[in-house]
Amino acid sequence: MTAAVPVWRAAALSLALLGLLLLGWEMAVKAPAASGPAVDPELAALLSPAAAAGGQSAMPAPSEIGARLLELLSDPFHRRGTNDQGIGIQIAWSLWRVAAGFTLAALVAIPLGFLIGMSPLLNAALNPFIQVLRPVSPLAWMPLALYTIKDSSVSSIFVIFICSVWPMLLNTAFGVASVRREWLNVARTLEAGRLKTALRVILPAAAPTILTGMRISIGIAWLVIVAAEMLVGGTGIGYWVWNQWNNLSIADIVIAILMIGLVGLALDRLLGLVARAVAWQE
Repeated sequence: MTAAVPVWRAAALSLALLGLLLLGWEMAVKAPAASGPAVDPELAALLSPAAAAGGQSAMPAPSEIGARLLELLSDPFHRRGTNDQGIGIQIAWSLWRVAAGFTLAALVAIPLGFLIGMSPLLNAALNPFIQVLRPVSPLAWMPLALYTIKDSSVSSIFVIFICSVWPMLLNTAFGVASVRREWLNVARTLEAGRLKTALRVILPAAAPTILTGMRISIGIAWLVIVAAEMLVGGTGIGYWVWNQWNNLSIADIVIAILMIGLVGLALDRLLGLVARAVAWQE
């Protein structure tokens, strides 16, 4: 068994590594180019005047990205037209789609997972369908969703639903099927009905496994929504990334990557706290 590492030591090492990374990045970007611009001159002129002159790389430095981040966060919810909305609005749109698709998936996957876990016959009957559909990329459903639903935002929610349903379904079925038999026998001895047994015995016992599936699903959903919004456009952090690429705003793309990672971390930690709250020890 490994010894526990003090939190302050891990945090200090993380900050030191981050500082070295940013310092190396800054020095590499600001270093003068030996033979003119490192990229095509016309592209360099669009990206950065200094890059066009051969003074530095077209890649923005951390200091420039930080200044741009402060500028974006100074008014994150502005609206200046269809293609000019604050990064806070774009993240909110993405979170709304993820929340809608994730909630619909939970409403379907958890009850169905209960039935599959409690019925070996239903498990055997549905398992072939699950194993065929589960490996399909969520984005492969997007053209079909756009054709049938004819709404890009709802289609994105459908894709989130598809990618979120499988981890929750499988984890719920596994958790329910793994409930200890002696607990179920005690419930039968006390003449508890099926509904009461499910709510008072099976659900608390399977809750940690169900939350693990939900935690996996939310990570996949947040990952998929970025790609889905790049395809359908309109609003959302994925669309914002693609729009900034069209504008050749490399600093904005780096900021979007950072924001996507931070939001994903926050969602994972949130469900992690819930999972720890329902965890139990014998």
